[in-house]
Amino acid sequence: MNFEKGNKNVLLFGTRPIIEAINSGKEIDRVFIQNGLAGENFQELKKLIHQCQIPFQYVPTEKLNRLTNKNHQGVLAYLSSVTYQNVENILPSVFEKGKVPLVLILDRITDVRNFGAIARSAECAGADAIIIPSKGAAQINGDAIKTSAGALHKIPVCRSENLKLTIDFLKNSGLQIVSCTEKSKSLYYEADFSLPTAIIVGSEEDGISEEYLKRSDTRIKIPLTGEIESLNVSVATGIVLFEAVKQRSGK
Repeated sequence: MNFEKGNKNVLLFGTRPIIEAINSGKEIDRVFIQNGLAGENFQELKKLIHQCQIPFQYVPTEKLNRLTNKNHQGVLAYLSSVTYQNVENILPSVFEKGKVPLVLILDRITDVRNFGAIARSAECAGADAIIIPSKGAAQINGDAIKTSAGALHKIPVCRSENLKLTIDFLKNSGLQIVSCTEKSKSLYYEADFSLPTAIIVGSEEDGISEEYLKRSDTRIKIPLTGEIESLNVSVATGIVLFEAVKQRSGK
């Protein structure tokens, strides 16, 4: 199999090796495809990508050449450092154990170190799963794993093709949707985290997408008294998660 292994990622290149990797059950993080690529092998790969719901992106040849100097044949893929799971399978088992679910949804968190730090806090807080979108999420690479202190190998990570449908599933399963946003008058400690809960946090650039805010049951914010207008997203997430821990422990 054609691959390069660096300090952070395992990079596959070539159409047939990537097809073989997918067929053998390898977890693919994402695929980069040269603009205008065609051919029988590519059509087979494209079909597999859609069937397995693997994130992909069409890019110029120059980008592929920057990633590797090997004969990539117009296709590169990163192997995932984790095995993605399905929240539809996780949630029933959480309820069966008699546990009150606590799920974290990340809307367009693209910085790998923020992602790793969030995962570390989520695992320490006993969260049951982290849900990320298939597109617009940080790559789970060596930096993310290191920053998470290994938490990304312990807490289930679920990749969603459609976060709106995933949020609807969580609501229909009895979870309240709590959005962390400055567009709120309610403070984070006023929310009732003793209930089954999914917490949404958004990107530092523009927060949570409006379509997800509309689906939330509660909006909360962290009060700030300094001159800087916002906290780092990983810090803010940790504060909210451990408010849930505090409420659930009765202290």
